[in-house]
Amino acid sequence: MAKENTKTIAQNKKAYHDYFVIETIEAGIELCGTEVKSIRAGRTNLKDSWCSIVDGEIFVNAMHISPYEQGNIFNKDPMRVRKLLMHKREIMRLFGHVKQDGYSIIPLSLYFKGSKVKVAVGLCKGKKLYDKRADMAEKSAKRDIERTMKERFNR
Repeated sequence: MAKENTKTIAQNKKAYHDYFVIETIEAGIELCGTEVKSIRAGRTNLKDSWCSIVDGEIFVNAMHISPYEQGNIFNKDPMRVRKLLMHKREIMRLFGHVKQDGYSIIPLSLYFKGSKVKVAVGLCKGKKLYDKRADMAEKSAKRDIERTMKERFNR
């Protein structure tokens, strides 16, 4: 088996700050030609995007893909709702979690896998304010430890 090359296009860093990521699932995404060209140029934003399940299909909402400059009449709305491509069984399992347990489905990253555009979708549970504070305190403690270790070894 040949190793598939992956190239990350965009990441949703805010999702990791606001949610606990329980599970990550890979999904395809339905795009038109000018959107793919704009994605290749790196002109996309996943911040504040989320997924919804309607009639057994999963859609990504509020994902911004900037219009392609040379696209003229073929450009689509940058904030349009885009369909994700997943197996029905996976969608129904996610739907069960979202309805019962209070989870959310959040796009975590957008990347190329070979020539195809893929979306890493996370099953996430929201963090409370004290969880965010604990994460920030842990991060700053790690940074302080690394700083002091660097100072000691550079003497």
